[in-house]
Amino acid sequence: AVILDPRATLYTPTWLWLSTGLRALDHAIEGLCSVNPSPLIHALGLEAVRLLSKGLRQSNQHPDDLQARLDCLQGAWLAGIGIMRVPFGASHGIGHSLGAVTGMSHGYTSCIMLPHVMRYNHDKTKFTQSLIAQAMGSTLDAPDAVARLVEELGLPSRLRDLQVKPEQFDAVAAGAIDNLWVKTNPEPITKQAQIHGLLAKAW
Repeated sequence: AVILDPRATLYTPTWLWLSTGLRALDHAIEGLCSVNPSPLIHALGLEAVRLLSKGLRQSNQHPDDLQARLDCLQGAWLAGIGIMRVPFGASHGIGHSLGAVTGMSHGYTSCIMLPHVMRYNHDKTKFTQSLIAQAMGSTLDAPDAVARLVEELGLPSRLRDLQVKPEQFDAVAAGAIDNLWVKTNPEPITKQAQIHGLLAKAW
């Protein structure tokens, strides 16, 4: 059993709470944009996006708001159901390698890479991204809505913010190219140079 108790999260460091919430949003979004979509994961993913977008903003502004924290917990639960049920994409795959090479936390990799990967995948996931933007309550394009949320939460949005150096890009790209989720990115990634390009935009 997993008990979702928002009171227990009051002790979670703010940076960890918010960045882990972005990681959960990444689960939802890459599940929605999957190359092998599922009606179940689609329905759960949109509700997860709605709950997380609302809950993260509210819990950031009012850290003692238990309902906002419960929204985040429930959103993360719904988003997590897609893990290993549908293929994810390059935000996850590149994030794995970024963490391994640089020591960056998994939540921070989502804050930085997710908007760039969404833009890269836009032509293949345009309709789904429009639904994501709606679920976020935004009139912006979905990648910009995610980037705006990261900014509102005061989370890092560039690799340079976390002292990642361009000299590390080759190692990150080499580690990511054979990642399970890079191989199932909606817009195919077949060369390390494509990953290098995404890292350069994120820097």
